[in-house]
Amino acid sequence: MQLSEIWIYPIKSLGGIRLSEAQMEERGLQYDRRWMLIDENNKFVTQRFLPVMALIEVALHADTLQIWHRDEPEDILTVPFEPVTAQKREVTIWDDVVEALTVSEEADSWLSARLGLSVQLVKMPESTERKADPKYAKNGEIVSFADGYPCLIISEASLEDLNSRLDNKITMRRFRPNFVISGTAPFEEDTWKQIDIGAASFDIVKPCARCVLTTIDPETSEKGPEPLKTLAGYRKINNKILFGQNLVATSLGKLREGDIVTVRA
Repeated sequence: MQLSEIWIYPIKSLGGIRLSEAQMEERGLQYDRRWMLIDENNKFVTQRFLPVMALIEVALHADTLQIWHRDEPEDILTVPFEPVTAQKREVTIWDDVVEALTVSEEADSWLSARLGLSVQLVKMPESTERKADPKYAKNGEIVSFADGYPCLIISEASLEDLNSRLDNKITMRRFRPNFVISGTAPFEEDTWKQIDIGAASFDIVKPCARCVLTTIDPETSEKGPEPLKTLAGYRKINNKILFGQNLVATSLGKLREGDIVTVRA
């Protein structure tokens, strides 16, 4: 089994970036979901509420993020890693209230105009320690602005199995994983408890319950019934539709495409 793809999503719910290598940090892959959009009530904003976010792309460039709307690729917003305004905000993400820093008025204005909603871009400082759910993450692990856990893993075979049941095939981008694994049986990742990928080690803590975000086409931002309609027919347990596994890191290190994946338990 091999690590076939590595993905990060620097700004929660905006475009993902495929990397050839990445550094695993305690709260997730480096740069992964360290930024987030909030509304006027300081509450997080995602594609669930604003599907057009799927059309905003992000790239890493030196010590900045480059951001653009797919329909206007020449109009690029540059966001420095270090916030310019750096005003503290108590922001809400799901059941958590954590401290974040504003980034820049320019970013707020640009993003608000493209999304048709007044938003602010915030960054999670190193001083913020948002805890993963202790019911599953047993060692006080912290997490970025990801929904609940530092990393998500899915096998290529699981997507192939799903696509064999769909009239129109979809890509892995629907599910926004961090790690894609080749060389497995479909849903083999459901049976793993501990794995090594490259120089890092992980505990697999719980299946990922999927939401309506997976029904948004990342190419067009249009919503439809799939893949949840089909997944509900064979991947529904306790009224939750499961696809992929959530992980926490037990040792940190660098990961590269092609790294061997070893199951320890």
